[in-house]
Amino acid sequence: MRLVKRVLLLCAGLAVVAVVAISGAALLAVRGSLPQLDGELGVVGAESRVEVLRDANGVVTIRAGSRRDAAFATGFVHAQERFFQMDLMRRLAAGELAELVGEAAADHDVRRRVHRMRSVAGRVVESSGGFEREIVTAYTAGVNAGLEALNVRPFEYLILGEQPAPWRIEDTVLVVLAMYFRLHDELAEREARLARLHHALPGAMFEFVTQSGTSWDAPIAGGPHRSLPVPDAGVCDVRRVEHAPRAAAGRAREQRTQAAVLGSNAFALGPSRTRERIAMVATDMHLGLSVPNIWFRQRLQVDDRTRPQAALDVTGVALPGTPAIVAGSNGWVAWGFTNTYGDWVDRVELELDPRDARRYRTASGYRSFDEHTEVVRVRGAEPRTLTVRSTVWGPVIDDRSDDRAVALRWLAHYPQATNLGLLAMEGARDVEQAMQVANRSGIPPQNVIVVDRSGDIAWTVMGRMPLRAGYDPRLPGSSVGEGRGWLGWLPIEDYPRIVNPPAGALWSANARPLDGAELERIGDGGFELGARAAQIRDALLELEDADETHLLAIQLDDRALFLERWRSLLLGVIEAAGAAADSRRQRMQQLVAAGAKRAAVDDVGYRLVRAFRREVAERVWRTITSGCGGLVAESSPEGMRQWEGPLWRMLEERPAHLLDARYGDWQALLLEAADAAAAACPGDDLERCTWGEANVLSMRHPLTRAIPVLSAWLDMRAQPLPGDTNMPRVQASAMGASQRFAVSPGREQDGIFHMPGGQSGHPLSPYYDAGHRDWVAGEPTPFLPGPPRHVLALDPAR
Repeated sequence: MRLVKRVLLLCAGLAVVAVVAISGAALLAVRGSLPQLDGELGVVGAESRVEVLRDANGVVTIRAGSRRDAAFATGFVHAQERFFQMDLMRRLAAGELAELVGEAAADHDVRRRVHRMRSVAGRVVESSGGFEREIVTAYTAGVNAGLEALNVRPFEYLILGEQPAPWRIEDTVLVVLAMYFRLHDELAEREARLARLHHALPGAMFEFVTQSGTSWDAPIAGGPHRSLPVPDAGVCDVRRVEHAPRAAAGRAREQRTQAAVLGSNAFALGPSRTRERIAMVATDMHLGLSVPNIWFRQRLQVDDRTRPQAALDVTGVALPGTPAIVAGSNGWVAWGFTNTYGDWVDRVELELDPRDARRYRTASGYRSFDEHTEVVRVRGAEPRTLTVRSTVWGPVIDDRSDDRAVALRWLAHYPQATNLGLLAMEGARDVEQAMQVANRSGIPPQNVIVVDRSGDIAWTVMGRMPLRAGYDPRLPGSSVGEGRGWLGWLPIEDYPRIVNPPAGALWSANARPLDGAELERIGDGGFELGARAAQIRDALLELEDADETHLLAIQLDDRALFLERWRSLLLGVIEAAGAAADSRRQRMQQLVAAGAKRAAVDDVGYRLVRAFRREVAERVWRTITSGCGGLVAESSPEGMRQWEGPLWRMLEERPAHLLDARYGDWQALLLEAADAAAAACPGDDLERCTWGEANVLSMRHPLTRAIPVLSAWLDMRAQPLPGDTNMPRVQASAMGASQRFAVSPGREQDGIFHMPGGQSGHPLSPYYDAGHRDWVAGEPTPFLPGPPRHVLALDPAR
């Protein structure tokens, strides 16, 4: 989940090359690593002629006579445009980064080796079916052919003074496994935090602060969860507790709390709500933003004359390192994703044999840990060797002082959970076929929304889902005992599905999607607050004559509806305090009254209201966790995504027994929070405290943290952007919509597409930032590639 941060570990070994990297001779060498765009090239591995076309933005169309040759050409293009990105992905998943960049990445690799992902990837390849194996084998051959065809190795390796290692079949699986790290809580840290709260807080208070939903909930099926009552003074009375002083407000904390859920929006309209009486889908996947962008725009056109039923014309985004179109449209169906935030990872508390700590208890008795030796190679240093202990549930991740150990049970560790089944989505012809593909595919489980050209719309879960029973999945626990833990895989017929709902609309925004037994199958791994989903739902249900531009408008919606009640609260707090007696409060009141309606770059009121909410939340959270549970370190609700519900209920009721005794009343707490929000602004001029001053795009190349002199050459230009977390236009400084599209299958020529950054990973390419300005401005651009500007023919080598 923190790919960019971890890539930056390479900084320690690079500073020495800064001058060399920008010298004239080096630039000539760098130019030699540009991809070939035109002409004819004989390559080993192609079985028939393949054409690679690029339009004015570098968007690639591959025309091939078979899916196998299309995969080969895809690998060729990905290697020439994005090999360093692919290399980092496989190394970050496998724990092999230090071999490339040195000691700075060694600790990271040691942590990753606990998961033994290269072993998992190898077992996935061994179990793969004939078609999937054929496609990934061809893709691998294409990657290595593309790398070999470059006149000079990719420029990043010139800077590093290293040679790129060849691509292997299992490396493609490692790229898929890298997405588990991006999208899941790989060490179940949320579960560990819940366990601390559960241990410290009275039962009623724990249930109150960790309740699973709020009035903002907007599931596709079901309704909001009822808010739990505030526990009375008999449960907890914080007035009898001496509290630690509050930490000073500061800019660093504001930036830290900008971090948003990595998730996405996806939504669809059925024929009853669209102008042309067709079904349309829109998706924007929210991920960390770096250079190059994670996705690669691509169209595959396969005209297999020996198998007409195998013909394809599919457009969307590919993940470099893999041969599939991840999200897009094939003329028959179109699909998009959001992260489920289901419960896909557990901590298992182990019971060690009191006579032999090398053994742990299972339902069938004690057994010895499996031990695996992992060697971490470190460039310029001695290798590190570690022993990974594994259990029937997964690797041991934490030894604790109470002589108990914790194992990690994570979907990513199971070879059965990962495959290349997504390839079959390219050939789906209707919603039913697409859902069958989704339920059988092996990826980090995603909400998938799919529409077809006949007008059907549907939601389901893509990815393998475990069967759970016999324990509270929110908390660490023992799996010893019959009928407890993960008991196999959910049958396809039991997957949750919603098809053609009466409202004629579907929406997904990382929040709780439904209720009841089907929700229990997904589990709650930290659903996002429902405010974003509710805003999307309400906007969709207002549409009756929509086209693609209406869906784009929802994706770009930065209205601050979620903060409206906080805006009213702040204005009331200042008014009650007598704003006229304090010039700074008076000016704050004026700015909030005049703004805070949108997360706009020039809006001061929005930033002040947002900061006020954060300051209130941290004071109340600290009071409860320290006053009711003695958890002094629990100073922030960050990560507790449903905290808004209990917080707002306390503000409505203002219980005296949950107010820090340092405050005379709740008005005093709120006024202090308001003053702290203003004090967090730079200088004394509140007018300069705009949201854009805080929300500045920082889309950087992994090398530039180490070599700042390269920033102007490699990074996208820093600029303020609108948007925030609890609204459809999700945007933080280094996270946001990694793509946007809106499309109807069979009418792709009317579709819309955006992507930050550009197609190429090479800074001397004209396509390095092509399309980025349109993404920043939210200007509609075509979903399909335009007329070709370059044509490269790949012929079988003679």
